Amino acid sequence: MSGLAGEAFVAIWHDIAPEGLDIFYEWHHREHMPERLGIPGFRRGRRYLRVDGAGQDYFNLYEVDCFEVLVGQDYLNRLNAPTPRTKTAVQHFRKVTRGLCRVAASNGISQGGVIATLRIVAASDDDGALKRHLLREAIPGLAERAGIVGVHLGFTDAAGSRIETAEKKVRGTATDVPPWVLMIEGIGSDAVKRAIGAVIPDAVLAKAGAVSPALTGIYQLEAQRLKTAWAAG
Repeated sequence: MSGLAGEAFVAIWHDIAPEGLDIFYEWHHREHMPERLGIPGFRRGRRYLRVDGAGQDYFNLYEVDCFEVLVGQDYLNRLNAPTPRTKTAVQHFRKVTRGLCRVAASNGISQGGVIATLRIVAASDDDGALKRHLLREAIPGLAERAGIVGVHLGFTDAAGSRIETAEKKVRGTATDVPPWVLMIEGIGSDAVKRAIGAVIPDAVLAKAGAVSPALTGIYQLEAQRLKTAWAAG
């Protein structure tokens, strides 16, 4: 599997209160990821821990067949019926940012052990030049860099991302919606940082029409679950 597994994804960044770390990990491994992968249309789930850069400590990525899965009844039914363990775990979430995104581009030869997430904001409503730069120049340029094995761009659907659910209410804190999401997968954090510095430094993004700097975090893969007969809950 090279590029993203599907035409849409859920991107979630968050912190966890220190007293809830053990609860979070056990819940995420044994219930949450199996539960999500059991939903029709969900293909792969990943969890990452930040090792460099800015942003929240954790990044979670769920890849799905198409955007309709993310606003469909199967997923909403699950979000509106959190289990007892889910209710306990999510109360330890802090600084949550969550976006439902359509895949605009996905260029990859494999999956990397490290991923950089760049949350990119267009400087104006006239975002055509920035889109063209990312799609025609930045993504191909990043994909050619040594140590880079995948580059993916998603555009957030704000309306879908703001749907209120029972699970959000249990968290009891505001959920931010991210802007555009650029993800760069590599063999290590140094390779990813070199690629960003060479192809899309802040000055280049600003010239292309982005608010600079992008919020950039570098994350190491902690766990992954695939959609298989034996893995889906």
